[in-house]
Amino acid sequence: KNYGKSHALRTGIRESKGEIIIIQDADLEYDPEDYYKLIGPIKQGKFKVVYGTRFPKMKKKPSIFRNPFFLANMILTTMANILYNANITDEPTCYKVFDSKVLKSIDLKSERFEFCPGVTAKVRKKGFLIHEVPISYHPRSIEEGKKINWKDGIEAIWTLVKYKFRD
Repeated sequence: KNYGKSHALRTGIRESKGEIIIIQDADLEYDPEDYYKLIGPIKQGKFKVVYGTRFPKMKKKPSIFRNPFFLANMILTTMANILYNANITDEPTCYKVFDSKVLKSIDLKSERFEFCPGVTAKVRKKGFLIHEVPISYHPRSIEEGKKINWKDGIEAIWTLVKYKFRD
């Protein structure tokens, strides 16, 4: 039975044996060639958490009128920065990389798409800095199979707020 993205991730995290865990969606929007630069800061001992950013201090950002997903990204990133002092540019990125001990130390309870805001909130509450690395990104449309929708955005907002006040 398909229980959702977060449920699958929690199972994979629990069963993993390696020192580094990379979270990547299976939708081919992200390039696995970026793995090397994503794991580098962890292998070098500089950081325990690395996010791939699709929007690294861009001079020209995508139009929120042509891309409603970018508006949702801006809202979630701003909330993470305000609520958790995350100092990041891309909270809902699907490239998240962790020292496995850090990720396994977090009590993850999410079931669907709320994994991203939940893990961001919890790593920041534990005091871990999030280092960002620019990545390649090839966005898909709803017609091409993108499954996330506005309800997931509301749940992500609620997740960020909820974990500010409880674990």
